[in-house]
Amino acid sequence: MAITSSLGIGSGMDINAIVSQLVQVEGQPAYGSIERKESAANDRLSALGRLKSSLSDFRTATGKLNELGSFSAHKVSSANEDVLTATADLGAATGSYSMEVQQLAEAHKLTSKGYSGYSDIVGSGALTLSVGGNDFSVTLDATNNTLQGVRDAINQAGDNTGVNASIINVDDGVGGTVSKLVLTSKETGTANNISITAVEDPAVPGLSSLVYDPAGTGVTNLTEQNEAQDAKVFVDGQLATRSSNSIDDIIQGVTLDLKTAEIGGVFNLDVTLDEESIKEVAEGFVSAYNGLMSIVKDLGKFDAEGEGSGALIGDSTLRNVQTQIRQAVSDTVSSATTDYDSLATIGITMDRDGVMSLNSTDFSNALKSNINAVSDVFSSRDGVAARLDTRLDQYLNSGGTFDLQTKSLNKQLSKLSDERDTVALRLDNLERTLMKQFIAMDVTVGRFQSTGAYLASQLANL
Repeated sequence: MAITSSLGIGSGMDINAIVSQLVQVEGQPAYGSIERKESAANDRLSALGRLKSSLSDFRTATGKLNELGSFSAHKVSSANEDVLTATADLGAATGSYSMEVQQLAEAHKLTSKGYSGYSDIVGSGALTLSVGGNDFSVTLDATNNTLQGVRDAINQAGDNTGVNASIINVDDGVGGTVSKLVLTSKETGTANNISITAVEDPAVPGLSSLVYDPAGTGVTNLTEQNEAQDAKVFVDGQLATRSSNSIDDIIQGVTLDLKTAEIGGVFNLDVTLDEESIKEVAEGFVSAYNGLMSIVKDLGKFDAEGEGSGALIGDSTLRNVQTQIRQAVSDTVSSATTDYDSLATIGITMDRDGVMSLNSTDFSNALKSNINAVSDVFSSRDGVAARLDTRLDQYLNSGGTFDLQTKSLNKQLSKLSDERDTVALRLDNLERTLMKQFIAMDVTVGRFQSTGAYLASQLANL
């Protein structure tokens, strides 16, 4: 508040300083209490944030173990990737295979005669299209009997069994351009041949030009642009015929992607266990666990002097995190189907101080002995990673422990801020009251001094 420079002129006292000190003394206990509570709340928020961040990092590492793909780490090497590439999953059969791609799978493609343009009328009636013996029909009338209408009717048919229709504009051979309807099977392989029959409307004929039924009526008014064929692959000298160029049932756990055919081009495909990749994921888990437990220890440590004690010493949340995580990684896996039923059995152990480590030799032996069993230890129904995922969710998910505690602490800080405002308002009112009282006192003292000076002057004159 504004205070004139004449204050204290009557009494000679520094009223501003006196009032300021009185107000400060009055507010010190209240502000001190608020600051201690704010400091405690902020310290706890910071500690919980640190713990939550470490738990999030641990869940990331755990999630990699919980994904079956982490244990699908097989290296597949094709000696001719221009012809064939491959990937492998968990059940891949390691070995070296002789490969030869003699033929790629192709889709059936038919082309119509040339029309003058998209709006040229093809004919009215009904077309029945069959792909691999599965039929669907489209009805064509004055609303959709143009070349574009036929294309759209086929593509938009709700029961379309696998035919894609398009229009191409090409040379007619005599200097002009014509539009042709192209019908292509959506799937490759001889099982997906297209056949077409028509029932014409006598009033608007022309649909018979789209008939292609070599196995039935023998009519083939469409041109076979591309013959449907299966892929043919020789694996170790044995022929395998498939309808697709992506094949996952020839070599166990391996998906072959055929790129081009090369008759007589024999090359090797090697499938080996990518042990280093799996070990890297496991070591990441071990490191994340030790990092988490180091932070738990730091937040809960006790210092006899009090100055170095952890921010969450004696906290129940911290104790629960430590207990539940340790239990999840230590217990045996009930869903395991072999003697590999815990982290310890696959070479991941903890010392007396709770520090986790991975024994490379033991872990490698377990992988080579039974990689599926190692995967079960982590990602089966009761696996370590699955158990940890459940426990971590209760802490980290929205509405979980950390979310609720953070909201509670922020609410507490907001309330303390309101209390600070209330104290400030009370002190402002106190300052105004004290200033009024001291001003009144100062004026009174000034009057007394003025009267005294007058009387002293009069007495001196006598």
